[in-house]
Amino acid sequence: MGSFVGDLWSSVFTPGPTPALLIATNATFAALQVLLFALLVATYSIHFVVLSFLCGALWWSINWFAKEVREVQRIEKEKQAGKETSEGDSKNTPAALDNTESDTETENLSRQKKTAGQAATQTTTTSASLQPPGEIEEIHKRSSMSGDSSGYGSTDSEWEKVDGNAARS
Repeated sequence: MGSFVGDLWSSVFTPGPTPALLIATNATFAALQVLLFALLVATYSIHFVVLSFLCGALWWSINWFAKEVREVQRIEKEKQAGKETSEGDSKNTPAALDNTESDTETENLSRQKKTAGQAATQTTTTSASLQPPGEIEEIHKRSSMSGDSSGYGSTDSEWEKVDGNAARS
């Protein structure tokens, strides 16, 4: 029993569905189903039927998700094994060292920033080129609704106009 608790504690910090975690999850859901059945028998309330159905659906979905995660992990392991066997002879060459997947988080973040920067540059260039050629560098000012324009583009001048109209009323 002590070994199971230790395995359960360490499985919390291990990515993916571990056997100890799945056993604990299934035991907990089974106990909850028994409790809901006992409460149904004691009270004859339809609420416990609905709760039991929801519990069963959640129980099934968790087990389905764990099965899918294990399948993806198995496929990744097979890919890694196939990749390692194909790189067997060229592991010590400089080109093979550049292609390794032992990047640190910092290297991955810098690559993501570079690609995001390149995408932003391409977007900016594209949006600038979509405007007519004569209007790319010009700034257009929207004309005022009241007809008089002070040339000051702040919202403060608009509030002064509102205050002036309120004082005249």
